[in-house]
Amino acid sequence: MSAASSLRAVSAAETRLDAPAPREDGSDVHEVMLEIGRRARAAARTLALASAEAKTAGLKAAAAAIRANVAAILAANAEDVAAAKASGMSASMLDRLTLNEARLEATARGVEEIAELPDPVGKVTESWERPNGLRLERVRTPLGVVGVIYESRPNVTADAGSLCLKAGNAVILRGGSDSFNSSRAIHAAMAEGLTTAGLPADAIQLVPTRDRAAVGEMLAGLGGTIDVIVPRGGKSLVARVQSEARVPVFAHLEGLVHIYVDRAADLDKALTVVRNAKLRRTSVCGAAETLLVDEAGAGALLAPLVTMLLDEGCEVRGDAAAQKVDARVKPATDEDWRTEYLEAIISVKLVGGLEAAIDHIETYGSHHTDAILTEDAAVAERFLSEVDSAIVVHNASTQFADGGEFGFGGEIGIATGRMHARGPVGAEQLTSFKYRVRGTGQIRP
Repeated sequence: MSAASSLRAVSAAETRLDAPAPREDGSDVHEVMLEIGRRARAAARTLALASAEAKTAGLKAAAAAIRANVAAILAANAEDVAAAKASGMSASMLDRLTLNEARLEATARGVEEIAELPDPVGKVTESWERPNGLRLERVRTPLGVVGVIYESRPNVTADAGSLCLKAGNAVILRGGSDSFNSSRAIHAAMAEGLTTAGLPADAIQLVPTRDRAAVGEMLAGLGGTIDVIVPRGGKSLVARVQSEARVPVFAHLEGLVHIYVDRAADLDKALTVVRNAKLRRTSVCGAAETLLVDEAGAGALLAPLVTMLLDEGCEVRGDAAAQKVDARVKPATDEDWRTEYLEAIISVKLVGGLEAAIDHIETYGSHHTDAILTEDAAVAERFLSEVDSAIVVHNASTQFADGGEFGFGGEIGIATGRMHARGPVGAEQLTSFKYRVRGTGQIRP
C-alpha cells in the first residue's frame, strides 16, 4: 500500500467516528462532537494510568509515522496552499501555512523531543508532615481532556497533540479551515504511530469538519467532557473563545511585542538583535512589532536602527523623530502602537527613558513578550521586574519566545493570562495536581 493510501486508511479508521461525518449543512455537528467528547474522556482515563514508557514509545512511533508519510502530508499541504493563494492570503500567512521537508523533519524532531522529556505525571512537587503525624504531598496529575482551537499552522497538530499526550491528557484538535487537509494528514500519521504502540487512537482526535458550529460545541464543553480550552490564533479567535467558553481557558493573546533600546545599549548588539527579532520570521507571535528608543541615546542609536530596518526591506512607521531619520519612514498613528503586524512592518518611537518605555508597554502591550537592550545591569533588572509580561528578555531576540527554545520540547501556546499557566505552555503546564494524605489512624478532634 502506498504512503498516501495508507494515510487515508488510517485517517478514516483511526479517527474513530462511527457516527456519520457532519453534512455540509452542519445539522448533525452536535451529535458528532458529543461522540468525540465521550471518546476523548474514555481515552483520558486510559492515558492517566499509562506508564511513562508507553507514552514515550507512542510519541516516538508518531514521529516515525510523520517521516514515513512525508509525501502524503506535503501533497495535502499543497492543496491547502493552492486554495490559500487563490483566496488572496498574505505572504506572511502563507508562510505560516506552508510545509516542506525541512519543516516536517523539524516537526518530527519536535515530537521526539517531547517524547524524551521527563514525564510530569506523578511528580511530587512538595511534601511535608503535620504535627499529628499526617504525611502530605502534592503530586502532578493530568488535566483530563484538552480542547485546542488553532489557525493556519498545521504543525500545531503535532505539537499540541504530543504535549497533551505527554502530560497524560486526551486532546481534541480543531485546526483552521485554511490548513484542513494538512492537519488531517499529520493527524492521521500520528494516529498510526499511537496505535502501533498500543495507545488509544482517541487520545488525539481531530474535528472532521470545517463547520464553525464545531467550535461552538467545544466552547460549550461537549457535555462536560472538555476540561480546558486552549485557543491559538488571532485576536478575534481568542476574543470569541474568552467570550463564549463555558470551561476554563488558557488565553494566548496576540503578540504585541516591544523592544526597548536603552541609552546604554551596545549598538552592534542592538542592530543584530532587532534585525532578528523583527525579520527572522515575521509571522510568529514572538516577532517584534514596536521599537522604543531612549531619547537620551537617540543620537547614536535611532538612525542606524531605522536605516538597517529599511534597508532590510522592513516598512517603518514612526513618530516625528523617526520620520526625520529617513524619508522612507511613514508616519505612525495611534493604531500602529496597538497593532500586531505579523509581517515586515514595525512601529518606532522615542521615549523618555525606562519609565516611559514601561508606561508605553503597559498601555499598548498584550503581556506576551517584551525585551530591553542595555549594558546597564540595574536598568535591565528594573525592566525585568516591572514589566508585567509573560516573558521578559534582556539582550536577546524576542523570537526566543517559544517552548522549544525554553527546553519544553514544544508548546501548545504562549499563555498571557495570570492563572495556572503563563508563558510557553508545555507538558508540565498541562497538568494539575492533587494532594495525597497518608495517616496511621488519626482522627480530627
